[in-house]
Amino acid sequence: MLKILLTGSNGMVGKNVLEHQDIRSFEILSPSSKELDLLDYSAVERYLRKNAPDLVIHAAGKVGGIQANIKEPVRFLLDNLDMGRNIVWAAKKCGITKLINLGSSCMYPRNAPNPLKEEMVLQGELEPTNEGYALAKIVTAKLCEYISREEPEYQYKTLIPCNIYGRWDKFDPVLSHMIPAVINKVHDAKVRGDKQVVIWGDGTARREFMFAGDLADCIVHAVRHFDIVPPLMNVGLGHDHTINEYYHAIAEVVGYEGDFTHDPLKPIGMKQKLVAIDQLTSFGWHARTALKDGLNSTYQFFLERTGKK
Repeated sequence: MLKILLTGSNGMVGKNVLEHQDIRSFEILSPSSKELDLLDYSAVERYLRKNAPDLVIHAAGKVGGIQANIKEPVRFLLDNLDMGRNIVWAAKKCGITKLINLGSSCMYPRNAPNPLKEEMVLQGELEPTNEGYALAKIVTAKLCEYISREEPEYQYKTLIPCNIYGRWDKFDPVLSHMIPAVINKVHDAKVRGDKQVVIWGDGTARREFMFAGDLADCIVHAVRHFDIVPPLMNVGLGHDHTINEYYHAIAEVVGYEGDFTHDPLKPIGMKQKLVAIDQLTSFGWHARTALKDGLNSTYQFFLERTGKK
């Protein structure tokens, strides 16, 4: 049985991987941050030598929405850089030849033409609102690339997911990404009887959001077909929606019947961030969860986790 180390097992991606229906086909090591401090290189190397996994899935990271990234760029850069460097280099030093690293669509230049192709990484200026996070993700992906280039027996591959949402998401309006933050905001507006909800910007920016359960399925598929996974591969839907469309879809799921207004002075990030899925399609995988189904699942999880009614 393949032994896999999954970092970030308490995060949204990690928890969705652990919930996958086929995960019991593998022996999974899923230490908490207390059991394995990824910011401590020596601790990471000791853990890998002691447990000797056959493959590492690096899903850990410090993540957050626009507000959090703007507020703490140093922490988003350093924590993600240290975690990525430590796990990848320790795996190399311990002779672990297979590794799947999770990147982010934030790695792409802010003005790159959409859809975003893998070769566009480092071809332009990054989006300032999450530059620190993006830089850390780029460096980790490049370290994987360099190791595999120097010693081809080490196959260290990076998946670049589009934005994700779903079960185990964070719903704090300061820490969370757009969909969970909007679910929280729209639900509270419904409970209070607010007649209007404010949308940041003009609502025309476009985003691609994939259900976290689908990303988990892609990761499991990549483990099963590791040898044919490209060195750098986007994981996305191939289509996107405007921010306005997401707000209206969430309002329908939540049951909010008020109106929306816009605040053009608020930051919105990139105008569009749609990843190309040519390689993903050739790899033989596609997402299965429709937006409404994913939002329904996420809203039910929100109600269960927060105790709100």
